[in-house]
Amino acid sequence: MNRFRTSALLASIFALVSVTQAAAGQPVCRPALAFKNVQFSPMQPPTLERRWTATVAVDASRCATDSAGYFEIGFSRLKETGAELDFHEQFIWLVPAVKVSVDFWADEAVEAYWFNTVTPCRCRD
Repeated sequence: MNRFRTSALLASIFALVSVTQAAAGQPVCRPALAFKNVQFSPMQPPTLERRWTATVAVDASRCATDSAGYFEIGFSRLKETGAELDFHEQFIWLVPAVKVSVDFWADEAVEAYWFNTVTPCRCRD
């Protein structure tokens, strides 16, 4: 019985390595994203919130024509009465551009922002 389990385990490992190598051999395509028109609004009564907005331009020329996917923007948030905090927000990318926004309290500001992750798309044939 132990030989059967050992053989099954080895076969499973071999299959997993083969699938991983096959997947790694496929080309990975991702759209090129760029920030445009980044703004931080004044405080809005009655909530006193501020809104960070941007247009994200999407160059998906390497992707199949009907591609879409997810991306994350990382933010470094400053707060007057608290510690700096890094966090991520997820959005959906679509060609040719997508408008994104994140709300902040009156005592918060965006120190920095960046693209954190972008999901791959099907490559153009």
